Amino acid sequence: MIVHLVDGTYELFRHFYGLRRFNKGVDRPYGAVVGVLQTVLQMIENGDHVKGSASRGRSDAYLGVATDHVIESFRNRLWADYKTGAGIEPALFAQFHPLEEALAAMGVVVWPMIELEADDALASAAHLASKDKRVQKVAIWTPDKDLAQCVQGTRVVQIDGRRKTIRDAARIREKFGVDPPLIPDLLALVGDAADGYPGIPGIGARTAAQLLNRYGQIENFPSNVLGERRDLALLFKKLATLRTDAPVFKKVEKLRWRGATRGFAAWADRMKAPRLLERCEKAAAR
Repeated sequence: MIVHLVDGTYELFRHFYGLRRFNKGVDRPYGAVVGVLQTVLQMIENGDHVKGSASRGRSDAYLGVATDHVIESFRNRLWADYKTGAGIEPALFAQFHPLEEALAAMGVVVWPMIELEADDALASAAHLASKDKRVQKVAIWTPDKDLAQCVQGTRVVQIDGRRKTIRDAARIREKFGVDPPLIPDLLALVGDAADGYPGIPGIGARTAAQLLNRYGQIENFPSNVLGERRDLALLFKKLATLRTDAPVFKKVEKLRWRGATRGFAAWADRMKAPRLLERCEKAAAR
């Protein structure tokens, strides 16, 4: 059994701006939504097939999609400059909630996050799925470096679908210089511009990796390494550490795709995407 966990917010952004390049700046009302649905449907059609994993018998699809129902989260109360929804284009923002509704109509499990972030939902789902002995592999579909902390050996991997790369623990260390559990510490030291926190001045990626490989997590640093900046580094680490207690599901079986709901036909018509309905019906009939 392969469990696919998809960063719906990232996919929506990716398809929105990808379509804009081809449509000469003209935004279709549901264009990005259709793009995400096509991506998810391809995973459903592929079922248990992930590079490096064997599949036996019928290829059922187990997957869930996490979305940011609102952009702000508890982290905004911890750091005033943490990312917000300011600056998101109205044409893109207008597709946030329709994406959630269309995915649910397609029969896909969706986790719309409000107090937490989509990344927290993915981390929680990966944590739960990896505890199930029936799960052969957990594939987290996002290039977001935050999710690198969730990678475990070759069993929980991170996939960048656009670049067609798969990162297991060895690849994470090769890219960042530290093992997955130390990714929050690394981000705390070097910062994350996308999330709105700057890191510790004077500490770059190479120095941060050297410190972490020498001392371990920030809490273990000698007092003279960070000095008065230690509390700030620990705050940034709290921002970078993904929660694994989001109430996403209790049993992995909940994630098995069983076909689109009756309401999906109306969504396919609204989005002017009849091919999606045809593909769903064909996939469900396998």
